[in-house]
Amino acid sequence: MTPDPAVDVPDKLYFKIGEVAKLVGVKPYVLRYWETEFSVLRPGKTRSKHRLYRRKDVETLLEIRRLLYAERYTIEGAKRRLRESGRLTPDAAVPAEILAEIRTELQALAHLLERDPNDDPAPLVIGDGK
Repeated sequence: MTPDPAVDVPDKLYFKIGEVAKLVGVKPYVLRYWETEFSVLRPGKTRSKHRLYRRKDVETLLEIRRLLYAERYTIEGAKRRLRESGRLTPDAAVPAEILAEIRTELQALAHLLERDPNDDPAPLVIGDGK
């Protein structure tokens, strides 16, 4: 799945919502709605809360528009298609093993904080002791 080749996306790092709306061919409120429906769309924001889209976001939006408008998919169908193509997966997924290790370390720290300071101090081992 490639974005619409008829749309020439400028070679820029960031795009404002108005620029993206013109490139994609929808109103800004549609882009904001799509952000709520498609988890992969998470534009950065400036201090004044203005959205800043990356080129990858613009390409994803072009693909969403193609699926919804040209191919006539529903929102759920478009999500499924993006998921199947690998575009709807988060960029930085954390493996379950790492999450389990972090949880164990946090539980050890919580136990340390709950301990009575007058008790005999026991050595705290976090992780595998490396």
